[in-house]
Amino acid sequence: MTYEEFYGADYRRLKAAESQLTKSILQYQCLLEDRGDFPVIEFCRSRIKSPESMTAKLRKRGFPVNAEAALTRVNDALGIQIVCVFFRDIYRAASWLRNHPDYRVLQIKDYIAHPKSSGYRSYHVILEILSGEGKGIRAEVQIRTVALDFWADLEHQLQYKRQAGAPEPPADDLRRCADDLISAELSVQTMRDMILREL
Repeated sequence: MTYEEFYGADYRRLKAAESQLTKSILQYQCLLEDRGDFPVIEFCRSRIKSPESMTAKLRKRGFPVNAEAALTRVNDALGIQIVCVFFRDIYRAASWLRNHPDYRVLQIKDYIAHPKSSGYRSYHVILEILSGEGKGIRAEVQIRTVALDFWADLEHQLQYKRQAGAPEPPADDLRRCADDLISAELSVQTMRDMILREL
């Protein structure tokens, strides 16, 4: 099934919302650069949940399998990932989203302050677009650092994309790897802060 077949007329709204959000994020980065501020966002990527993935999610939650349920009963038909340079930048980007007049924040999940048991860390913002062609579309925006993004992709492959019957990776090992990455990232952030203080 194609995206157009599954989402119907709402697919155009989803694409418009995707474009609105990504352009807005890039404009924020350009604004910081124009002010001579330190870069916050390394890169941004987006996706519209595939019909197969959305169908599985709706069935798992006991919702009807149709576009209306996809856009009103779950929050991640549209997903945006903002990848920042350092931890501090995550909260700067999140604050910008929370205060943006075109978005209404519906929910925040701070897995930076409260990591999952596997060691997963990310800052999730569920928002609704209030203007433009994408008005009314909800999106899940995940904000994390380069190191956390690397780890999340690795965990996703090990934990969720593993072949049926393969053993689960040990949770303690996953947490240790996450902690090691974060420790290295915080060390680099400390060095950056020291350099900036000398300027």
